[in-house]
Amino acid sequence: MVVGVCQISLSLPGVNSLKAKRSIVRRVLDRTVNRFNVAAAEIGQQDAHRTAVLGFAVVSGDRRHANSMLDSIASFVEGAGEAVVVDRSTELLSVGELGGWVD
Repeated sequence: MVVGVCQISLSLPGVNSLKAKRSIVRRVLDRTVNRFNVAAAEIGQQDAHRTAVLGFAVVSGDRRHANSMLDSIASFVEGAGEAVVVDRSTELLSVGELGGWVD
């Protein structure tokens, strides 16, 4: 099993309130979850008006598939046009037979 996580930092130019920020973040998260069926949350910068950090997680049986999904998610978020992607990091963790944690 492979667990893939992706952290995406966003810039939200022109946003002057937390209410406006949360509206944009909620739309981005909801659309991404609906399209890709992944776990997603705002994981940082919750009190900053013009920045947000989003986290996404996928589980797959194949490393390439997990990486491909995370790439597609990042492209989708960037293409949504609601915010500017300023940074992205991805990590894949093999669990079970392939290495990593074993019960």
